[in-house]
Amino acid sequence: MNVLRTLLLLRHAKSDYPDGVADHDRPLAPRGIREAGLAGDWLRANVTTVDAVLCSTSTRTRQTLARTGINAPTRYAERLYGAAPGTVIEEINTVGDEVKTLLVVGHEPTMSGLALVLAGADGTVAERIAAKFPTSAIAVLAVPCGWEDL
Repeated sequence: MNVLRTLLLLRHAKSDYPDGVADHDRPLAPRGIREAGLAGDWLRANVTTVDAVLCSTSTRTRQTLARTGINAPTRYAERLYGAAPGTVIEEINTVGDEVKTLLVVGHEPTMSGLALVLAGADGTVAERIAAKFPTSAIAVLAVPCGWEDL
């Protein structure tokens, strides 16, 4: 019997576009610094515990995670940068059974695409996700199986 798990998908906060900086290395913009803090406030107010984090290696995802104030064991995965939803699922499949709540910090269009794949592509919520999944957006999904079965 599987325990109900929670998957949190967080799109990184608003990034800056400094001249001469590679996309992977772009930092957060001042607005993004504020957004990430607000995302952290929301997570702490609405999620009892985050047991583990999967995070892209990009500067903006790392800074987003740091600004949320979430302090959980974190694995940085290069393959989450520019990943397809299936690649993120492969990373999630490797998470241990002891993790009940998992936070994934990544990029668009991956985060909204993954939310749509896992939640189903119909209904009001799916329409809202498809229409806009802004920076610092968080999708909260109930997972009725082990991570390896996702």
